[in-house]
Amino acid sequence: MVQFFCTSEKHPLRQLDKFQPMCWIDMINPTDDEMEDVAALSGITEDMLASALDDQERARAEIDDGNYMFILDCPVIEEGDSGDVYSTLPLAVIYNSRCVVTVCLKGNPVLKDFITGRQQVMTEKPVLFTLNFMLGNAKRFLNILTQIDRKSRRVQAELGRTMRNEEITQLLDLENSLVYISTSLNSNYSVQEKLSKAEAVTTREDYQDLYDDVAIESKQAMEMCNIYKDILTVTMDAYGSMISNNANNTMRKLTIITVLLAIPTMIAGFWGMNVIVPGQIGENGSGLWWFWAIIAVTLAVTAGVGILLGKIMPSGGVTKRTRRIRKRKDKDKK
Repeated sequence: MVQFFCTSEKHPLRQLDKFQPMCWIDMINPTDDEMEDVAALSGITEDMLASALDDQERARAEIDDGNYMFILDCPVIEEGDSGDVYSTLPLAVIYNSRCVVTVCLKGNPVLKDFITGRQQVMTEKPVLFTLNFMLGNAKRFLNILTQIDRKSRRVQAELGRTMRNEEITQLLDLENSLVYISTSLNSNYSVQEKLSKAEAVTTREDYQDLYDDVAIESKQAMEMCNIYKDILTVTMDAYGSMISNNANNTMRKLTIITVLLAIPTMIAGFWGMNVIVPGQIGENGSGLWWFWAIIAVTLAVTAGVGILLGKIMPSGGVTKRTRRIRKRKDKDKK
């Protein structure tokens, strides 16, 4: 899809039916024919127009024969199996002496604000247009990071009540999203620094002030992203430790149950052998009391072992004793 827009000092942004000098051309997932037409009208090569159509394209700045291109990573929200997934998508802002062109695979919220008039832009001033987009894109990153923080807090609250795999998967997705966003913010900041060195920015004070706002918003977004990423990493490690402790407790209980079941099985096996054993019942029923004696001894031994294991294993008695022995050895060495 290709749309044409134009502004002037007296008129706000309005849509055009066709190309005219110093207009803004908005291209969203254009076809080959549309790219060919725009290339002929704007004087921008098709290769440069197609740069942002690769979703793996990195943020960069390029100047070629009077055409200035700035590719920036923009945050997007996509639907995933476990909820919203946050990622980035490249968008190219290209301008020359004829027009300004924006190219992206999907619609961009910042450009929508330009079209609806929520953010004032001037198509006849391409450097100002680019700076305004960079500022809006940095604010968009801040908004996305705030959403990620709120979702992270909500998922952690749910994990505090029930430890389920679904919530852990959501936290993992958020952690991956923060990694992508952090990389994109650093790349965008490098592109913004290149624009700040342009003569059009260094020679105008109002452009320099606008760039300072862009730099402040970008640095704030990078700091917030690093903080949230560190918090989420620590949280995931903490939940991993909790899951490991729960698994250890479960295995400890199963071990106790296995040992207790082995005791009566072992004793019954001794008296179940096809040999003469003490207390064997004769034909006249003599030795019947041995059966009840063996049962009583089995129950007593099982109960005693259960009490002993119950005191040692859950309380970490073995670990505590090991630590005491090590402390004594350290004192003796000193």
